[in-house]
Amino acid sequence: MAPKESHELRRGKYSKLDAPVEDESPTRPSFASDASSFEDLEEYDPLNYDAGTLKRKKSTGDLRTRKPSFKKDAEKFGGLGAPKRASSRTCGIRQWCCWLLIFVTSVILLFTAGGLWAYRNTMVKDGMSPPWYPTPKGGADPAWEESYKKAAAMVRQMTLVEKVNVTTGVGWSMGMCVGNTGPVRRLKFPSLCLQDGPLGIRFADNITAFPAGITVGATWNKELMYQRGKAHGQEARIKGVNVLLGPSMGPLGRMPAGGRNWEGFGTDPVLQGIAAARTIKGIQDAGVIATAKHFMLNEQEHFRQAWEWGLPNAISSNIDDRTLHEIYAWPFAESVRAGVGSVMCSYNQVNNSYACQNSKLMNGILKDELGFQGFIQSDWLAQRSGVAAALAGLDMSMPGDGLQWAKGESLWGPELTKAVLNGSIPIDRVDDMVTRIVAAWYQLGQDSWPLPPPDGDGGPNFSSWTNDEIGKIYEGSLSDDTKGVVNKFINAQGEGEDFHGNLVRKIAAEGTVLLKNEGHLLPLDRNGWKEHEKATKNSKFRVGIFGEDARLSRDGINNCPDQSCNDGTLASGWGSGAVQYPYLVDPLSALRKAFGNESVYLTDWPEDNLPKEKQIVEDQDLCIVFANAHAGEGYLKWSDVRGDRNDLNLQKNGDKLIQDVAKDCGKGKGDVVVVIHAVGPVILESFIDLPNVKAVLLANLPGQESGNALVDVLFGDVEPSGRLPYTIAKQEDDYGPGSKIKYLPSPVEGLSPQQNFSEGLYIDYRHFDKQDIAPRYEFGFGLSYTTFHLSSLLITSHGPKTPLPSPRPSNTISPPTYSTEVPDPKDALFPAGFHKVEKYIYPYLPSLPSLQKSPIQASQLQSPLSDAGGGPGGNPDLYTPLLTVSASLTNIGLVPGSAVVQLYISFPQNYKDPETGEPVDFPVRMLRGFEKVYVEAQQEGKTVRFEVSRKDLSYWDAGRGNWVMPIKGEFEISVGFSSRNLVLRGTW
Repeated sequence: MAPKESHELRRGKYSKLDAPVEDESPTRPSFASDASSFEDLEEYDPLNYDAGTLKRKKSTGDLRTRKPSFKKDAEKFGGLGAPKRASSRTCGIRQWCCWLLIFVTSVILLFTAGGLWAYRNTMVKDGMSPPWYPTPKGGADPAWEESYKKAAAMVRQMTLVEKVNVTTGVGWSMGMCVGNTGPVRRLKFPSLCLQDGPLGIRFADNITAFPAGITVGATWNKELMYQRGKAHGQEARIKGVNVLLGPSMGPLGRMPAGGRNWEGFGTDPVLQGIAAARTIKGIQDAGVIATAKHFMLNEQEHFRQAWEWGLPNAISSNIDDRTLHEIYAWPFAESVRAGVGSVMCSYNQVNNSYACQNSKLMNGILKDELGFQGFIQSDWLAQRSGVAAALAGLDMSMPGDGLQWAKGESLWGPELTKAVLNGSIPIDRVDDMVTRIVAAWYQLGQDSWPLPPPDGDGGPNFSSWTNDEIGKIYEGSLSDDTKGVVNKFINAQGEGEDFHGNLVRKIAAEGTVLLKNEGHLLPLDRNGWKEHEKATKNSKFRVGIFGEDARLSRDGINNCPDQSCNDGTLASGWGSGAVQYPYLVDPLSALRKAFGNESVYLTDWPEDNLPKEKQIVEDQDLCIVFANAHAGEGYLKWSDVRGDRNDLNLQKNGDKLIQDVAKDCGKGKGDVVVVIHAVGPVILESFIDLPNVKAVLLANLPGQESGNALVDVLFGDVEPSGRLPYTIAKQEDDYGPGSKIKYLPSPVEGLSPQQNFSEGLYIDYRHFDKQDIAPRYEFGFGLSYTTFHLSSLLITSHGPKTPLPSPRPSNTISPPTYSTEVPDPKDALFPAGFHKVEKYIYPYLPSLPSLQKSPIQASQLQSPLSDAGGGPGGNPDLYTPLLTVSASLTNIGLVPGSAVVQLYISFPQNYKDPETGEPVDFPVRMLRGFEKVYVEAQQEGKTVRFEVSRKDLSYWDAGRGNWVMPIKGEFEISVGFSSRNLVLRGTW
């Protein structure tokens, strides 16, 4: 249902998130104080009404879930295929069949009626998110000026149905990609191909399975972040993908067990923001439109989508305005600053308004405050209304289908055409939608790409639905069997030195975090005994490798849909962000090649339970144990894990396996190395302090070069430089109550689960610091094979402290303008003799409906512009450097290596708002910058420099609606190697 947004998201000072706070400011309107025509926004929402006739529709819902894999390979994917027409049966043979059918039908009708009653009686009548209208028009940013001029020239030539065609997907599996827009062939504007995902090109052949985002975050290497994005974009370009659905920066990782945390880069907004921006720059330098997702607060998989968990409403993430800005919106601001072309809104509700129809989020924050110039697309079936979503700022409906998968029934398409014709949606809103999309196409230079057939030989050269060369053009249509060449098997992986597997190996190695290395056991020697040990050893060095995670799956590396099973070594999470491996180097094979056969005797038991005969363990000098923890997107499950993990323990007997190996390795005298592949934090307490567990490595999710990258680190070919992108606790409760997945809705919530972000700013290390909880390993932690020293802290100020940034700059460029005349409805009819493909979504109307004028006058609302806006990412003055911080880094060890130098800032203590006198709470410290610096052994004095911006030194004041810098008291500037190893401190 369309939300009647009335709650004050902008404020952050109420004590209960479910207690509405009235907006008393006359300059910040709410529905209650605005034009009466908006009082019944719910009453014209195409979710419940036909936009043309305003007649009541039947409520619909579907238990099918997000982006199921329909790629044909029945045996490999367990028979998962395209939807099949149900076969009809009669029950005349046996009379009891008819009675059974009647009984089942009655039960279904009874539950359906009860479900509809519950649905209507548990919905929040008035949403808690404030209104923000109308949608700011794109085209006011100088960096986009030329693209908008070109786009406007094209859009002025488009008819209404052509504009609608560009904004609406053609339907699930009705094109080659997971998302396909309609073309405007007359003007040579192609159907755009949108394809998952953040880890590689989903459903495509001859592509790279890159390390997951969490591994990239663990590198803390800005250059590698860019290179991975560039390589990813190049592969998308070669495959004919216009819009790549990544990177992911939501979920941020508020909940350590969250199923999709691995797609992002870490639990801190600065780390996440820098990694996302560098990735976007790389993707778009390759000419492909990047997508910042998921906007926002999709922090868990349970209840993320309407009907996916048997409930008619998605979970509502309820949050105050300060937390929203300082934590969860921060990476999106950095993405907009990087020039991202697309943003994907999320499935969940935010303050009881669906994210894809939340006007405060899309219009107010993203398009006004952050100055976003690209287009907002829905996550697949995250759009829950037609008119309301359009007015709230949604620009593209994906995959085009409305409330049910693969039905060919859209909330836009012909419904959007009718909504414009009857006045429900101003035509200038549709003009802005299509202009934003076309401008992004021009901005990335895609107008130079060859057009798809029949106008050229461009477009996607792979099919998401079949591995065969010849296949159906409209896979989702049951009646149209038109076939053609759908897979050209073009290699996108690069060759020679540019082979992307080399980059994968480098990232995976740099993203491996050395957590423990007692007695400098690592690096290992390929010849087994180390030089100082050889004199006393006469036998071969005996190595035992244990754990299923060391080997490949015996059923094949791509045996499960979207990598949704935990079988063999773990190199990826599961879901739409996963890809099929072109190959996968397992650790066991790589270790066998690495150790010298002449001096090392290697034994393996790649299973998760040891045999009863202990000799296989007792005979070893060194035992290497592998264990893992898997998770993914909520539409799939492995074992009893559906999306989010059930706990933070190792899976598949991992803890016991490590304990058993440690107990018996070398009859208790052998050294043990533990290697963990995991989607996020795992609790290590059951084995971390065992005396012969000498080394522990967290290899994250390394991608296709897993084994080779691990060997590089184990043997010292690559000095370990990975650092934790999150905190590892001693027990799960240490993360705090806000870290808990909501597995069941409470009875009070009914069918609309509520999740209050009541911990505010205090997630991950901020929570540990505030509560003075000792973690097992803190955020930013990681060991090296060498030793670094920091000295000579220097803080240089570039001006006095002032509380507010400069006033919002006025636009020097005006957005494009178009005629506001509503087209002749007759022009929207299907052309005579038009051939319609079943389930394909068209913008045309089959007949002229009764287009009575809508009572809605959307243009009457005019929300005030944000003082924090005025440029990409916000007010340009927010990014003015106010401080330069520098330090000297020395490598005092014996081997070269890379240090991750981290900058944290502590705001003035006991600070009070100078206007209200109210105390303002600040975290103990916050990451504000990092640099990864390579230093040769025994090299002194390499300067590390940080530029600290106004935003870095400001907090979000919900009452002012702006970023405010404290001018009283001192900031503490700390530089070091982790959030709890800060060796240099100064003040400003």
